[in-house]
Amino acid sequence: MRILLTNDDGFQAPGLQTLYRVLAETNCHQICIVAPERQQSATGRAVTLHKPLFLARHELPCGGQGFAVAGTPTDCIKLALQGDILGFRPELVLSGINAGPNLGSDVFYSGTVAAAMESMLLGVKAFALSLAVKSFTEGMNFESAAAFVRDVLLEDEVLTSFEGLLNINFPHHPREAWQGYCLARLGRRAFLNRFETRKSPFGREYYWVYGSQPEDEAEGTDQEAIARGFVSITPLLGDLTDYAELEKLVERGEPWG
Repeated sequence: MRILLTNDDGFQAPGLQTLYRVLAETNCHQICIVAPERQQSATGRAVTLHKPLFLARHELPCGGQGFAVAGTPTDCIKLALQGDILGFRPELVLSGINAGPNLGSDVFYSGTVAAAMESMLLGVKAFALSLAVKSFTEGMNFESAAAFVRDVLLEDEVLTSFEGLLNINFPHHPREAWQGYCLARLGRRAFLNRFETRKSPFGREYYWVYGSQPEDEAEGTDQEAIARGFVSITPLLGDLTDYAELEKLVERGEPWG
């Protein structure tokens, strides 16, 4: 299979490099990487319009093409699928493995999910892959997540036949402690922002943003799945239309009169 790897943590991020190594060792796939040159977390669907996109080529250890892009995750997918830098069209895009969860409302801000969403919109199915650690002190067990991608996601007939976007979060503990995997809906995960006012040494006022993120572990949500030790798999759509409200407006004759 022709697979494109990308992320929002940067070309050299351990999650992406572990995923590349684990998949490349099978010698079953043609793998390339097009990823941001530096950290681009929480950039969402941002696209670079007012400055050039510089690329740096990298030789990959197990063969294949690698490109570090001075842009966003969405830029990377646009270049890879529409910029003809690869010389072939991937059959699958894997975005991640992200260092941190992308659960619930996170998907609206996540660069990891944004790259996968752009791929789907351009006609290539994609998996957004995230490791659900709450803090960096927990350790990053990317090996288990990468092995799951190799052994399950790329082998399961149901999952490989899926033609859209799957948002997938992995428990942070070793794979032998996982409870399996399950399909789940997005929960609510709105960030409670706090803004601390400070002044620079030159007297200019600025704000430092921080806060907390409440968990929604209601039954059937992706957050509940992770809390119970399951891999969470959520199909996502690119269509944000609220069809129920649209139908109500049409029935009322609004705003058409």
